[in-house]
This record gives sequence, C-alpha cells and structure tokens, in this order.
Amino acid sequence: MKLYHFSEQPDIRTFVPRQLDYRRTEPAMVWTIDEFHAPHYYFPRDCPRVCIWPVEDTNEADIQRFFGQSETRRMIAIESRWFERVNRASIYRYEFAPDPFSLYTANAGYYTSTSTVQPVSVERMDDLLHRLTCLGIEIRVTPSLFPLRDAILSSTVQFSMIRMKNAQ
Repeated sequence: MKLYHFSEQPDIRTFVPRQLDYRRTEPAMVWTIDEFHAPHYYFPRDCPRVCIWPVEDTNEADIQRFFGQSETRRMIAIESRWFERVNRASIYRYEFAPDPFSLYTANAGYYTSTSTVQPVSVERMDDLLHRLTCLGIEIRVTPSLFPLRDAILSSTVQFSMIRMKNAQ
C-alpha cells in the first residue's frame, strides 16, 4: 500500500502531528491519503473540488446521470476561476511507509499517525490536469460547484468534497 501527502511546499523533511481546529476532540495527527484517492489532491491546497465515482450500490440512474456521456468512472469538478491556477500549479507528492499509519476513514482513503514521520520520497508534480486525464479521470470546469454538490448529496455515488469553504 502506498500513502501520500500533497503540499505546495517542496522541502518538508519531517511531518509532525498537528491538531486540527475543527477536530479538537481528536489527538494531533499526520494525515495521508491512499493511492486510489490520491488524485483528489492533485490540486493547489485551497482549490475547492468535488470528486465522484460509483461504488457497488450506485444505482444505474445515477451512473447515467453523472457518467452517461463519458467512458470514465471517476470525475473531479473545479470552479472556472481556479482553472488557470490549477493549470499552472506545481505540487509535491510525499510518499510514506505505511507502518506507522492506521486507517482513519475508508471511503475517503485517509490514514493517520500520531507519531512524527519522515517521508521516504518526494516528487515534484507539474501538469496536474494532464496527469489526471492520463488516469482516466474526467475534469469538469464549472462556474459553481454548488449545483453539483446538491445533486450528489441526494444520489448513490461516492463522493469527496474538498475545500468547499472556498467555493463561490
């Protein structure tokens, strides 16, 4: 299993557990993401995005609704105002040995550690939209993510909504 952390910082040597403001009842943790969910983080940190994919219990109507005009089975939507920034962005993918990490949320692919950890490697990633399309992920660019968000919340697709506080 591969675990990653994505950052716009190129030189993080040590990852120290940190307390999240909105998770004060939990211990400080280092957060990573599994390989399947990693493409959801091929974006500048603050970029709002909606990621969807069908799962075993996704009904045919929702598959047609969200993927009917496409051969893909995964889609990530961003807002138009973020397109140029994403298109020009470089990020860094830090890889970690899985040993100190425990599964936090399976459907989101989050793994956490309460220990300080060092990455085993770091890779600069450019041309992020191209990388996503090479993985067979459809990119949608829309003026607002909110209509898609609302449709997804009443559907049977699996989803991840990231940095929605920055959406317009």
